[in-house]
Amino acid sequence: MPRPTLEQVAQRAGVSRATVSRVVNDSPTVAESIRTAVRRAIDELGYVPNQAARSLVTQRTDSYALILPESPSRVFSDDQFFPGIIRGVSQELDSADKQLVLMVAGSQASHDRIERYALARHIDGVLIASMHGADPLPGTLARMGIPVLCGGRPLGQTRVPYVEVDNVNGGRMAVRHLLETGRTRIATIAGPQDMVAGIDRLTGYRDELRGSDRRSIVAVGDFTRDSGAVAMRQLLEDDPDLDAVFVASDLMAHGALQALQAAGRRVPDDVAVIGFDDIALARYTEPPLSTVRQPIVGQGREMARQLLRLAAGESIADSVILPTELVIRGTT
Repeated sequence: MPRPTLEQVAQRAGVSRATVSRVVNDSPTVAESIRTAVRRAIDELGYVPNQAARSLVTQRTDSYALILPESPSRVFSDDQFFPGIIRGVSQELDSADKQLVLMVAGSQASHDRIERYALARHIDGVLIASMHGADPLPGTLARMGIPVLCGGRPLGQTRVPYVEVDNVNGGRMAVRHLLETGRTRIATIAGPQDMVAGIDRLTGYRDELRGSDRRSIVAVGDFTRDSGAVAMRQLLEDDPDLDAVFVASDLMAHGALQALQAAGRRVPDDVAVIGFDDIALARYTEPPLSTVRQPIVGQGREMARQLLRLAAGESIADSVILPTELVIRGTT
């Protein structure tokens, strides 16, 4: 069966071919009543506009890239941050009838490929999440005139808008809870110190301890389960009398729980443990993990929402900070 044509839509709607083209290309010059009639005809006939031709007219592709500056093995691991962000972004773009282009950028070659792709205007805007250090990619893309928004505060001199969760207050809430339950030697397993989440959660830990005149006891992991176990063993060697640990991610906290069990430490009787993220795993550890809930899917949705506004030429805030929430379970 032949595909419906622009001329057939025009005939069905009782308008000119040029009017149908203007409606398809979202021209604001068409009256709403005529726009409604054309859209009804499009739906009745099942007409599908030529996307390539539409892009030439509108200078838009209706496609937006989500860039994750990580290796594929990291993105497609058991870290639920990545699928949560992807899910949130895709939900928001789907509701706006836009397409998601997922790009993993764990090497300089992949950065160069992304820059070429963006320069060719295959996308209308870019989201970047899970950045390490002073990544130059946001600034490079912004200088090309591409709308750019980051998930997490960019480090270094880059100035682009971002959506973040309140990592500092999350760290403070976790440590405050441990202090209020009578813990006195509170350690932390911090996240990577080239990532804003790792930096800010450690800042919250230190700020709250400083206010109670307690000393910091710090080990650093990389947000993986194995690194949590290694860091926990290091902390027990450095300070055998510690009675609590704030861990900067639930995956690392799971590794820490395994290390504590292997060392014969009872949780929470000997050592209390509190994580960060509230991923599904947190409810099924033994005991169930106390944690700081961050809205991962909500962050993805808000990132996409802000980028769509930016790409439409609207003014947006320099930053949006989403709240975190303390969740108390069996490990504290």
